[in-house]
Amino acid sequence: MINITVINGTEKRGVTYRLKEMFLAPFRDNTNITEYYLPKDCPHFCNGCMNCMVKGADACKDAGYVGKIGKSLLEADLIVMASPAYVFHCTGAMKAFLDHFAYRWMPHRPAPEMFGKRAVVITQCLGAGAKSAAKDIKHSLSWWGISKIGIFTGALAGDTVWEKLSEKKRAGLARKMGKLSHKFAQIDYTKPAHTNVITKAKFSACRLIQQTLHKRSPAYLDGKYWAGQGWLGKARPWK
Repeated sequence: MINITVINGTEKRGVTYRLKEMFLAPFRDNTNITEYYLPKDCPHFCNGCMNCMVKGADACKDAGYVGKIGKSLLEADLIVMASPAYVFHCTGAMKAFLDHFAYRWMPHRPAPEMFGKRAVVITQCLGAGAKSAAKDIKHSLSWWGISKIGIFTGALAGDTVWEKLSEKKRAGLARKMGKLSHKFAQIDYTKPAHTNVITKAKFSACRLIQQTLHKRSPAYLDGKYWAGQGWLGKARPWK
Protein backbone atom coordinates (compact mmCIF):
# COMPACT_ATOMS: atom_id res chain seq x y z
CA MET A 1 0.00 0.00 0.00
CA ILE A 2 1.40 3.36 -1.05
CA ASN A 3 1.41 6.21 1.48
CA ILE A 4 0.86 9.73 0.18
CA THR A 5 1.10 12.88 2.28
CA VAL A 6 -0.47 16.03 0.86
CA ILE A 7 0.26 19.56 2.07
CA ASN A 8 -2.35 22.04 0.86
CA GLY A 9 -1.13 25.63 0.95
CA THR A 10 -4.65 26.98 1.50
CA GLU A 11 -7.92 25.80 3.01
CA LYS A 12 -9.77 27.21 0.01
CA ARG A 13 -11.15 24.50 -2.27
CA GLY A 14 -10.66 26.28 -5.57
CA VAL A 15 -8.73 25.54 -8.74
CA THR A 16 -5.59 24.29 -6.97
CA TYR A 17 -7.74 21.90 -4.96
CA ARG A 18 -9.40 20.62 -8.15
CA LEU A 19 -6.03 20.06 -9.81
CA LYS A 20 -4.72 18.23 -6.77
CA GLU A 21 -7.79 15.99 -6.77
CA MET A 22 -7.16 15.20 -10.45
CA PHE A 23 -3.62 14.16 -9.65
CA LEU A 24 -4.72 11.92 -6.78
CA ALA A 25 -7.55 10.24 -8.71
CA PRO A 26 -5.50 7.24 -10.01
CA PHE A 27 -4.17 6.57 -6.52
CA ARG A 28 -7.46 6.52 -4.60
CA ASP A 29 -8.16 2.77 -4.70
CA ASN A 30 -4.84 1.43 -3.39
CA THR A 31 -3.29 4.27 -1.42
CA ASN A 32 -3.31 5.70 2.09
CA ILE A 33 -3.67 9.45 1.60
CA THR A 34 -3.09 11.82 4.51
CA GLU A 35 -3.88 15.47 3.88
CA TYR A 36 -3.04 18.64 5.78
CA TYR A 37 -4.57 22.04 5.13
CA LEU A 38 -2.69 25.23 5.91
CA PRO A 39 -2.86 27.28 7.99
CA LYS A 40 -5.29 25.13 10.03
CA ASP A 41 -2.88 22.22 10.55
CA CYS A 42 0.20 24.38 11.17
CA PRO A 43 -1.24 27.74 12.18
CA HIS A 44 1.72 29.64 13.62
CA PHE A 45 4.69 31.41 12.09
CA CYS A 46 8.25 30.38 12.85
CA ASN A 47 9.59 33.15 15.11
CA GLY A 48 13.27 32.42 14.48
CA CYS A 49 14.04 31.28 18.02
CA MET A 50 16.50 28.67 16.64
CA ASN A 51 15.44 26.11 19.24
CA CYS A 52 14.97 23.46 16.55
CA MET A 53 18.55 24.03 15.42
CA VAL A 54 20.23 24.31 18.80
CA LYS A 55 18.11 22.14 21.10
CA GLY A 56 16.25 19.82 18.74
CA ALA A 57 12.91 19.74 16.92
CA ASP A 58 10.97 18.94 20.10
CA ALA A 59 12.03 22.32 21.53
CA CYS A 60 10.05 24.20 18.86
CA LYS A 61 7.08 26.11 20.28
CA ASP A 62 4.98 24.48 17.55
CA ALA A 63 6.40 20.98 17.95
CA GLY A 64 2.91 19.51 18.36
CA TYR A 65 1.97 20.58 14.85
CA VAL A 66 5.36 20.21 13.19
CA GLY A 67 6.11 16.81 14.72
CA LYS A 68 2.83 15.29 13.54
CA ILE A 69 3.28 16.48 9.98
CA GLY A 70 6.98 15.63 10.00
CA LYS A 71 6.19 12.03 10.96
CA SER A 72 3.68 11.81 8.12
CA LEU A 73 6.23 13.15 5.64
CA LEU A 74 8.79 10.55 6.70
CA GLU A 75 6.25 7.74 6.33
CA ALA A 76 5.14 8.89 2.87
CA ASP A 77 6.22 7.23 -0.35
CA LEU A 78 5.07 10.31 -2.25
CA ILE A 79 4.74 13.90 -1.04
CA VAL A 80 2.33 16.26 -2.80
CA MET A 81 2.62 20.01 -2.22
CA ALA A 82 -0.24 22.10 -3.64
CA SER A 83 -0.36 25.89 -3.51
CA PRO A 84 -1.83 28.67 -5.62
CA ALA A 85 0.51 31.51 -6.48
CA TYR A 86 0.12 34.63 -4.36
CA VAL A 87 2.09 37.60 -5.75
CA PHE A 88 4.41 35.27 -7.72
CA HIS A 89 5.16 33.03 -4.73
CA CYS A 90 3.60 30.21 -2.72
CA THR A 91 1.03 31.14 -0.09
CA GLY A 92 2.20 32.69 3.18
CA ALA A 93 0.89 29.64 5.02
CA MET A 94 3.02 27.33 2.86
CA LYS A 95 6.09 29.50 3.39
CA ALA A 96 5.48 29.49 7.16
CA PHE A 97 5.18 25.70 7.03
CA LEU A 98 8.47 25.33 5.12
CA ASP A 99 10.22 27.67 7.60
CA HIS A 100 9.37 25.24 10.40
CA PHE A 101 11.36 22.53 8.62
CA ALA A 102 14.58 24.52 8.21
CA TYR A 103 16.28 22.08 10.59
CA ARG A 104 15.70 19.34 7.99
CA TRP A 105 17.78 21.12 5.35
CA MET A 106 21.02 19.39 4.36
CA PRO A 107 23.30 21.90 6.13
CA HIS A 108 21.60 20.87 9.39
CA ARG A 109 19.89 17.50 10.08
CA PRO A 110 18.37 16.02 6.92
CA ALA A 111 16.30 12.87 7.35
CA PRO A 112 17.89 9.90 5.54
CA GLU A 113 14.42 8.78 4.42
CA MET A 114 14.00 11.91 2.30
CA PHE A 115 16.77 10.94 -0.12
CA GLY A 116 14.70 8.05 -1.47
CA LYS A 117 11.39 9.88 -1.72
CA ARG A 118 9.46 11.36 -4.61
CA ALA A 119 7.46 14.57 -4.59
CA VAL A 120 5.04 16.52 -6.77
CA VAL A 121 4.49 20.28 -6.65
CA ILE A 122 1.18 21.65 -7.96
CA THR A 123 0.72 25.40 -8.49
CA GLN A 124 -1.55 27.63 -10.55
CA CYS A 125 -2.29 31.31 -11.00
CA LEU A 126 -4.23 33.83 -13.03
CA GLY A 127 -1.59 34.83 -15.57
CA ALA A 128 2.03 34.62 -14.42
CA GLY A 129 3.56 33.41 -11.17
CA ALA A 130 2.91 29.66 -11.05
CA LYS A 131 6.49 28.78 -11.97
CA SER A 132 8.05 30.99 -9.31
CA ALA A 133 5.61 29.63 -6.71
CA ALA A 134 6.60 26.08 -7.65
CA LYS A 135 10.26 27.07 -7.41
CA ASP A 136 9.72 28.23 -3.80
CA ILE A 137 8.49 24.80 -2.79
CA LYS A 138 10.89 22.77 -4.93
CA HIS A 139 13.82 24.66 -3.40
CA SER A 140 12.99 23.39 0.07
CA LEU A 141 12.20 19.85 -1.09
CA SER A 142 15.53 19.58 -2.90
CA TRP A 143 17.41 20.73 0.19
CA TRP A 144 15.53 18.12 2.23
CA GLY A 145 17.28 15.61 -0.03
CA ILE A 146 14.53 14.80 -2.55
CA SER A 147 15.78 14.41 -6.13
CA LYS A 148 12.67 13.20 -7.96
CA ILE A 149 10.28 16.18 -8.03
CA GLY A 150 7.47 16.51 -10.56
CA ILE A 151 6.12 19.99 -11.31
CA PHE A 152 2.68 21.09 -12.49
CA THR A 153 2.17 24.80 -13.21
CA GLY A 154 -1.19 25.96 -14.52
CA ALA A 155 -1.65 29.42 -15.95
CA LEU A 156 -5.34 30.30 -16.05
CA ALA A 157 -6.99 32.75 -18.39
CA GLY A 158 -10.22 34.53 -17.60
CA ASP A 159 -11.03 33.51 -14.03
CA THR A 160 -9.73 31.77 -10.91
CA VAL A 161 -13.06 30.01 -10.30
CA TRP A 162 -13.09 26.50 -11.78
CA GLU A 163 -16.73 26.62 -12.85
CA LYS A 164 -16.14 29.87 -14.76
CA LEU A 165 -13.23 28.51 -16.78
CA SER A 166 -14.00 27.58 -20.36
CA GLU A 167 -14.55 23.91 -21.19
CA LYS A 168 -11.47 24.08 -23.40
CA LYS A 169 -9.32 25.44 -20.57
CA ARG A 170 -10.56 22.85 -18.08
CA ALA A 171 -9.94 20.04 -20.58
CA GLY A 172 -6.43 21.30 -21.26
CA LEU A 173 -5.57 21.41 -17.56
CA ALA A 174 -7.03 17.92 -17.11
CA ARG A 175 -4.93 16.50 -19.97
CA LYS A 176 -1.76 18.08 -18.64
CA MET A 177 -2.42 16.85 -15.11
CA GLY A 178 -3.36 13.41 -16.42
CA LYS A 179 0.08 12.99 -17.95
CA LEU A 180 1.84 13.86 -14.70
CA SER A 181 -0.49 11.71 -12.62
CA HIS A 182 -0.07 8.70 -14.92
CA LYS A 183 3.70 9.07 -14.79
CA PHE A 184 3.78 8.95 -11.01
CA ALA A 185 1.11 6.27 -10.74
CA GLN A 186 3.28 3.87 -12.79
CA ILE A 187 6.25 4.10 -10.40
CA ASP A 188 7.28 1.09 -8.31
CA TYR A 189 7.29 2.69 -4.87
CA THR A 190 8.93 -0.35 -3.26
CA LYS A 191 12.17 0.96 -4.76
CA PRO A 192 13.70 4.25 -3.55
CA ALA A 193 14.04 7.13 -5.97
CA HIS A 194 17.43 7.75 -7.58
CA THR A 195 19.53 10.41 -5.89
CA ASN A 196 20.87 12.72 -8.58
CA VAL A 197 24.32 14.24 -8.86
CA ILE A 198 23.15 17.71 -7.77
CA THR A 199 21.78 16.35 -4.50
CA LYS A 200 24.97 14.36 -3.94
CA ALA A 201 27.08 17.47 -4.58
CA LYS A 202 25.04 19.47 -2.05
CA PHE A 203 25.42 16.67 0.47
CA SER A 204 29.20 16.52 -0.07
CA ALA A 205 29.56 20.27 0.49
CA CYS A 206 27.50 20.08 3.68
CA ARG A 207 29.51 17.07 4.83
CA LEU A 208 32.76 19.05 4.62
CA ILE A 209 31.19 21.82 6.68
CA GLN A 210 29.92 19.38 9.30
CA GLN A 211 33.29 17.64 9.55
CA THR A 212 34.90 20.97 10.41
CA LEU A 213 32.17 22.01 12.85
CA HIS A 214 32.09 18.63 14.59
CA LYS A 215 35.86 18.65 15.02
CA ARG A 216 35.76 22.17 16.42
CA SER A 217 32.76 21.56 18.71
CA PRO A 218 31.85 17.87 19.31
CA ALA A 219 28.77 18.91 21.33
CA TYR A 220 27.25 20.83 18.38
CA LEU A 221 23.90 19.17 17.63
CA ASP A 222 24.13 19.09 13.83
CA GLY A 223 27.65 17.65 13.87
CA LYS A 224 26.66 15.00 16.39
CA TYR A 225 23.72 14.06 14.18
CA TRP A 226 25.91 13.66 11.08
CA ALA A 227 28.44 11.65 13.06
CA GLY A 228 25.68 9.44 14.46
CA GLN A 229 24.39 8.74 10.95
CA GLY A 230 27.90 7.76 9.89
CA TRP A 231 27.89 10.47 7.21
CA LEU A 232 31.16 11.99 8.35
CA GLY A 233 32.66 8.65 7.36
CA LYS A 234 31.70 6.50 4.37
CA ALA A 235 27.97 6.07 4.99
CA ARG A 236 25.54 7.90 2.70
CA PRO A 237 21.74 8.26 2.99
CA TRP A 238 21.13 6.96 -0.53
CA LYS A 239 23.01 3.68 0.01
